[in-house]
Amino acid sequence: MRKFALFCCCVFALGACDKHDPILPGVRTAIFDSSDDVNMLNTSVPDLPDAAPVRVVKKCEFTIDGTNTIRDGNNNKIFVGFPSSNYIDIKTYPVCDDNYVYAGLNTGNVVKIAPKSRRVMWMADVYAESNMMGGAANVDIVAPIVLDGEYLYAGGVGNAFCKIKSSNGSKKWCNSIGTRFPFVVLKNVAYITGMDDALYAVRLTDGAVYWKTKLKNVAAPKYDNTRIIVGRETFDASNGQKL
Repeated sequence: MRKFALFCCCVFALGACDKHDPILPGVRTAIFDSSDDVNMLNTSVPDLPDAAPVRVVKKCEFTIDGTNTIRDGNNNKIFVGFPSSNYIDIKTYPVCDDNYVYAGLNTGNVVKIAPKSRRVMWMADVYAESNMMGGAANVDIVAPIVLDGEYLYAGGVGNAFCKIKSSNGSKKWCNSIGTRFPFVVLKNVAYITGMDDALYAVRLTDGAVYWKTKLKNVAAPKYDNTRIIVGRETFDASNGQKL
């Protein structure tokens, strides 16, 4: 079990969900209860577009390292998180929007920071509750965060994929799909390569799964003209059938 787990348990006991964290400022949202299986709909995805939306990625001069320290372009620290001795050594990058910085940490959290004041606006836990009991070796968030209007989407290796309100860090929903790859977010569906080597089509309104299919080789999914391409495999994006 990770060294930070006991510490986190203490934090949760002192500053439970939706209250101010006694160590870090800002609002903390709870670990989600993932005791239930993913809600499988076993139905086709409606109203698919021909192409994925073009997202304008704003220039973000900030960096994050393996100690969960975020720095600006002048190498000044704007956030120092809790270090973890057990993490996946993959380079990750914060994202910027409306004068805020959003970053995924290797302790399984997403944090929103106002860089000028260095104020932590909120921190959301993106991992299943079972991971606090040693259910997984890692809870890193290495997949890029996707900002989409008033919400953001974040997935971690700790069996979690969440839709989070960007203004206050509250969770619209979370499901127990873990991921380490970039994922595709369309208008009403996200395509995710899970930690269980399966491709998922997730309904964005509530986190339910339209369908899932096993993959021969895992990679980041790509969307093209109602098809999903993962490595050398191509699937019908509406129903998951291999083409």
